[in-house]
Amino acid sequence: MHLLRTLLILGLVTSAACAGTGPSPSGAPAEPVETTSPADGQEPDLGRLEALYQARADSARAQYHPADVDFMTGMIAHHAQAILMSLWAPDRAGSDAIRTLAARITNAQKDEIALMQRWLRQRDQPAPEVSPEGRVSGHGAHMHMTGMLTDEQLARLEASTGVTFDSLYLASMIPHHEGAVTMVHDLFATDGAAQGDLVFKLASDIQVDQSSEIARMGRMLDAMRAGSPR
Repeated sequence: MHLLRTLLILGLVTSAACAGTGPSPSGAPAEPVETTSPADGQEPDLGRLEALYQARADSARAQYHPADVDFMTGMIAHHAQAILMSLWAPDRAGSDAIRTLAARITNAQKDEIALMQRWLRQRDQPAPEVSPEGRVSGHGAHMHMTGMLTDEQLARLEASTGVTFDSLYLASMIPHHEGAVTMVHDLFATDGAAQGDLVFKLASDIQVDQSSEIARMGRMLDAMRAGSPR
């Protein structure tokens, strides 16, 4: 991390030196600008460049849309419910395929929750807390989002075992994933939202990964209903 930061800081030297003077976008002569290029034989002022780097990083964090906050907050709670459902699989699932799928969903979405919580906290926004069991507390814990299971549906899944659990898990997780994809679509459809690199990449990854899993779970459920679970 320190090496990367140093390289980025030194990159500011090059970019600033290349800026120099030149015509403005309107064609009028530009005013001379101070560059950070050191004089020949002198070392760059890394302290000053560090401050410039930090100022730019702070500015990037400050630029976000309210829809970005809503997306991150809502997706934390959405992911948490998927983890809650998936953590029942080791003791209740009837097939290794379901256990493997549930473990993959749990690991991926725990990592994304941590990323979203960090993003929110860096911007002084409330971040829902998620217990190791997938229970949510704090702001956004009771937000209604598409694809979320009701308490009754969760209780039914938790009470099932074997093939019944496998079928219910897939039949529940498919619309749950579809709800997450819908949340991404709504974010991208909001003017000015998802302009930051991290928000855009995270939302895009969620869309791609969960769409792929929807297709896979659909095939698993079709095979199960046809009498050949795998």
